[in-house]
Amino acid sequence: MAAKTLGLDAGLYEYFQAVSLREPEILTQLRQETAQHPMARMQIAPEQGQFLALLIQLMGAKKTLEIGVFTGYSSLVVALALPPEGKVIALDLDEGYTGIARRYWELAGVTDKIDLRLAPALESLAQLLQQGEAETFDFAFIDADKSNYDHYYEAALKLVRPGGLIAIDNVLWSGRVADPSVQDNRTKIIRSLNEKLHQDPRINLSLVPIADGLTLAMKNF
Repeated sequence: MAAKTLGLDAGLYEYFQAVSLREPEILTQLRQETAQHPMARMQIAPEQGQFLALLIQLMGAKKTLEIGVFTGYSSLVVALALPPEGKVIALDLDEGYTGIARRYWELAGVTDKIDLRLAPALESLAQLLQQGEAETFDFAFIDADKSNYDHYYEAALKLVRPGGLIAIDNVLWSGRVADPSVQDNRTKIIRSLNEKLHQDPRINLSLVPIADGLTLAMKNF
C-alpha cells in the first residue's frame, strides 16, 4: 500500500504535486489527521483522489459504490465531485475508522450524499443485488481486504451499468506482484486478479501506475 505514487523520488514527487494537485482544504485536513493513524498506510494518495474525482465528472456519474471506506477520504472525494443529487453507497465494517469519516463528511456538507452501510461487504453487495440494484451504478471503487478482491470485483461488475467503471486500488502492491519470490496469500490474490482482468472479455482495461496501482475496468456494452 502507498499514500503516494510509487517510483517517484522525493523531489519529483514534490514537483508533481506542486503543479497538479488541487486539494480542497477539507480533504487536506482529513489526510493530515489520517497520517497520524496507526493504519495510515491504508490512505489513498491525494493525486489518486483527484484522478477519481476527474473520472466521476467526466462520466457524469450520479450513483457510485465504494467497497472499503477507512477514514473516508475517497468517499469524500467522490461525494464532492458528484452533482447535488448524487449518491455514494459506502460499505465498511469498522465503526472506528468510519467515525472519522462521518465527522469529515458532516464538515464538508455531504452527509446526505453518502449512505454508509456497516456490515460485511459481501453481505451488503448481495443485498444490493437482491434488491434489484444490478446495472444501476455508474462507478465503483474497490479498496478493501485483499482476500475478497475477486468477489468484490464480480459483484461490482454485476452492479455497474454497461459503460460503467470499476476502479480497483493496490494492484501493484508496492511492486511485490512483479517479484516471483513473493508468495504470501495477499500478493498471490492480487497477482491472480490482475491476470484475470487482463484476459476478461467483459471489460475494457487500463492499469494506471498512480499511487499503488489503480486498475480501471469499464464494463462492456
